[in-house]
Amino acid sequence: MRRYLIVDDNQAFAENVAEILTDAGAEVTIVAGGPQALEAARSRRFDALVTDMRMPVMSGARLVHEIRAVDPGLPAIVVTAYTGEDDLLAARDEGLLAVLPKPAPIPRLLELLRNARRDGLVALVEDDPALADNLAEALRDRGFSAVTAHSVAETGRLGGVRPFAALVDIRVKGGSDGEALRTVLRQNPGLPVLAMTAFPDCKHAVEAIPVFEKPFHTGKLLDAIEEVHEARQ
Repeated sequence: MRRYLIVDDNQAFAENVAEILTDAGAEVTIVAGGPQALEAARSRRFDALVTDMRMPVMSGARLVHEIRAVDPGLPAIVVTAYTGEDDLLAARDEGLLAVLPKPAPIPRLLELLRNARRDGLVALVEDDPALADNLAEALRDRGFSAVTAHSVAETGRLGGVRPFAALVDIRVKGGSDGEALRTVLRQNPGLPVLAMTAFPDCKHAVEAIPVFEKPFHTGKLLDAIEEVHEARQ
């Protein structure tokens, strides 16, 4: 039985989602705010968190940050009507499974919760925004969360998260070939890494790391990510 934690001060919304999930065979805990959510996460293991962004006492972004200290492997979905706010950007830096608009599209929310994988965070480094978005969405559809960086400098700011694997372009803005990949490995020694490149001549910058040449078959890349995840469970 899957267990979900819903955090929202809108009781009607929370109860509506909980009823649907319960009918589908899940167990749901509802709390009205961040402090109660942290207490719940300390006492039991959940398969996913769904939180509102704007709440009294503690924002959803702050909750995601705090709850990762309690349960680093917990997938998090943020539901918000305010998609441009700075707090949401901060939450994305923690590695979210998804950000959904409010009112939430219930079928998509249920799909995400059904597929959510614990300990499923992937560090994704790619300086092509369209490709990065496509890969993040493809990972999401397989139940993985993604935290993204688009340059060597941004890669350096990924040190605060704990991914189970990294997907890194060999040549990204702001550094020499392989520098972003080396940065990831300095931050996470021993982390499984899959490399990507559109430039076969730069493959020499990485050693003993699987390299997917662009354009690659996304399904095969995701299969490789799944194999790494299963091996670490």
